[in-house]
Amino acid sequence: MTDPILSPKKVAYVTLGCKLNFAETSYIGRQLAEEGYAKVRPGEEADVCVVNTCSITDTADHKCRQAIHRLHRQHPRAAIVVTGCYAQLKPQEVAAIEGVDLVLGANEKFDLPAYLRQRGTQSDAHTVHRSDIRQATAFHPACSRDGRTRFFLKVQDGCDYFCTYCTIPFARGRSRNASIADTVAMAQQAIDEGAKEIVLSGVNTGDFGKSTGEHFIDLVRALDALPGDTRFRISSIEPNLLTDDIIRLTADSRHFMPHFHIPLQAGSDEVLRLMRRRYDTAFFARKIETIRSIMPHAFIGVDVITGVHGETDELFEQGRAFIASLDITQLHVFTYSERAGTRMLQMADPVPVHERRRRNEVLHAISEEKHRAFCESQTGRTARVLWESRRHGDNMTGFTENYVRAEAPYRRERINTVEEVVLGDWNEDRSALTVDS
Repeated sequence: MTDPILSPKKVAYVTLGCKLNFAETSYIGRQLAEEGYAKVRPGEEADVCVVNTCSITDTADHKCRQAIHRLHRQHPRAAIVVTGCYAQLKPQEVAAIEGVDLVLGANEKFDLPAYLRQRGTQSDAHTVHRSDIRQATAFHPACSRDGRTRFFLKVQDGCDYFCTYCTIPFARGRSRNASIADTVAMAQQAIDEGAKEIVLSGVNTGDFGKSTGEHFIDLVRALDALPGDTRFRISSIEPNLLTDDIIRLTADSRHFMPHFHIPLQAGSDEVLRLMRRRYDTAFFARKIETIRSIMPHAFIGVDVITGVHGETDELFEQGRAFIASLDITQLHVFTYSERAGTRMLQMADPVPVHERRRRNEVLHAISEEKHRAFCESQTGRTARVLWESRRHGDNMTGFTENYVRAEAPYRRERINTVEEVVLGDWNEDRSALTVDS
């Protein structure tokens, strides 16, 4: 591999997993652009392929392998670089995949240009660079843009919770963040580049401030004080960190939207204890009631995991009934899969895989019913829609303040603008509400 400054090269990117990965891929892309790399165009063959991976479940690992195989077929002469959580947790397994040339751990991915220059003087294949992420103290800010209407701003990384089913602390290390001042400056830069909506993203977003002695609510206040009309949304935030003050601040905010994404993970106190979560169902229910009492039309998305060790039929039924009773908008349902190194593997009573999948389907049905009812409750309301560039046939879609998908006839001049509309009935495939236009 020659110096990319002297010989410009083409690079392809594939990102899997969470919003944080998309922000970090964008950061890596800017680094490589400064080194003279150009993003590959359709039909071109890449010299380097970067795969930023997820490893939250076995399914995620499988999708990563599929992406690597696909890239190797499409760009057979390219150097394939794999990074992200899968690369951190299972580097040797990743290195053994056909076509992979370089594996970078969670610390190393932010120095990708240096590793590519180093490989330019070597001929080794399957080179692995992976340090102990648990010792990581540096925070690498990132913000995805790439022409999106919605930007993802990384405000926090890592997690100190060590839930019994989760590998995130092993994949991303301890909780850490930049200062409020630096984070606000990054948000302002995104706004200057045209961001109409910014999603605050992190592994444990509400834990912001752990490494700087600050607090998440003060970051929210600082961002809310910015001039202009850019929207902000808070990505997944632990219920014990979503304080009533944050809820009230969101309700009164000029910038923050009435939209919450809160992990519940299980609707049974016994299962929550097995998971080593930091709240019980009564606490969670009160949190939902607080949001609804202040913001009746808020979108509330909830994460749940089904089929963990020890979740008996009776405990699942308890959880199902509790979840069904909650006044929430949508569920994000995950089927549990065993992850090496987690305490859950030491627990008794594993749930058969076919039963895990059945329970997933049960919860998905609840989610669909709740989401449909929520959207139908918005019909006839006046809302402000931020229109996006993606097309849906002859129409375009966008999202209201409370994250209801709306659809209108495509007009290019609408892209990345906010328009006040009246929400109508479902469109033909019931994927969005129509608007008067």
